[in-house]
Amino acid sequence: MPLPTGVYRSDQVGSLLRPRELLAAREQAEEGKITAAQLRELENNYIADVVQKQQAVGLRAVTDGEFRRRWFHVDFLKHLSGIEQRGAMQSTNISVGGTMPPRLVVVDKIGHPAPIQVDDFNFLESHIDKSKVTTKVCIPSPTMIHFRNSRDTIDEKAYPTLEPFFEDLARVFQEELDALYKAGCRFVQLDDTNLAYLCDPKMRAEAEERHGDANVLSRQYAALINAAISKRPKDMTIGIHLCRGNHRSQWFAQGGYEPVAEVLFKELDVDVYFLEYDDARSGDFSPLRHLPPQKIVVLGVMSSKTAALDDHAQIVSRLREAATFCPRGLDQLCLSHQCGFSSTSEGNDLTEEEQWSKLRLQAAIAKEVWGDDLSV
Repeated sequence: MPLPTGVYRSDQVGSLLRPRELLAAREQAEEGKITAAQLRELENNYIADVVQKQQAVGLRAVTDGEFRRRWFHVDFLKHLSGIEQRGAMQSTNISVGGTMPPRLVVVDKIGHPAPIQVDDFNFLESHIDKSKVTTKVCIPSPTMIHFRNSRDTIDEKAYPTLEPFFEDLARVFQEELDALYKAGCRFVQLDDTNLAYLCDPKMRAEAEERHGDANVLSRQYAALINAAISKRPKDMTIGIHLCRGNHRSQWFAQGGYEPVAEVLFKELDVDVYFLEYDDARSGDFSPLRHLPPQKIVVLGVMSSKTAALDDHAQIVSRLREAATFCPRGLDQLCLSHQCGFSSTSEGNDLTEEEQWSKLRLQAAIAKEVWGDDLSV
């Protein structure tokens, strides 16, 4: 059975380590020492280079490495009208070395004044061999605007009740997906920390203080995501990555997928799941028993957090173990690292060459398990 468009046996979540020169240029731009146009020109140069490097290590789902972002979610969501960045989050669960994610608040009706990713997609498309690889666009899940907020961070004049808030949130994502499709995009990945955070007992309890029953919340999020992607054409693949946190090689949440497994696999209308399974904090593979036969899991059993290469034999063994829980076995699985290498601009604690070595190993393992054609 062919894999969905843009999904490959050796796959990736999307972010890659930023070159130091690009990080320095971003700081200069924020200090007003270079213009936004000059920064974009530098980003273009580094993205064109990283596209070639991805193809060289065997990746066929190619991204821009999120080189234009500081945070995986903020740099997209801040382009929606009605949303402002104000200060930083307060939860102690997501602080590393005193660094806190920016706090996004809803100050007015949410709108989508212009496409956000289309120009970036078009640039990436112009630098790939479309006969061999697919451009993947990574955007945050719509749940990212709600989960970390509370009622007092969503303006009551704009949204006296939350039903219109969720409707507007779904609509702006529909509009973005429509713009991307019209530009030629056929694979979009939603990055979602929140369903994974609901697997962590402490974070689940915190979420219930803000939003009520976590079981109700998980179904509300599935409905929101389904509404956001409901108007996509049949030939557009939608994936979702469940992330437990990825900042400077640190994680924030733990706990197996069982608390959300049935909602995740039976209610969420996506084509492919990118799941973190790099260590024991992700639990065992038994939640995969809920996976419908027509869906695919990209299994993140390799680690982007460490410089050391993963144990080849152990990764093969874990893939085969996971396959025993899937209705169609290995045919429903692909291989990746548990997350990107740089969900925030700081990146994880390894070098660029170590990153590429890990991705080359990933391709080699996938070839051993599935054979030469990594698209079927």
